[in-house]
Amino acid sequence: MTLKEMGGEYRAQALVLQARIRELREACRQAETEGEKEKLRQRIWALAIIWQETREQAALLERYYERGYRRNGRYTL
Repeated sequence: MTLKEMGGEYRAQALVLQARIRELREACRQAETEGEKEKLRQRIWALAIIWQETREQAALLERYYERGYRRNGRYTL
């Protein structure tokens, strides 16, 4: 598997995470107790971080070998 192909896999997983975040936001709107809402908010927050990092990794992997691509300083391979 090439890095570009791996980047595509990361991008696909980012879409899965995004869909789950949407589901949790809807569940949060429908939650009846504040305790439930807080648990859902914490889960959304954690998944949002993972979603962002997954998208950043996808971009890095997909474009790693392109000339002139300015790499993200947070990640090194």
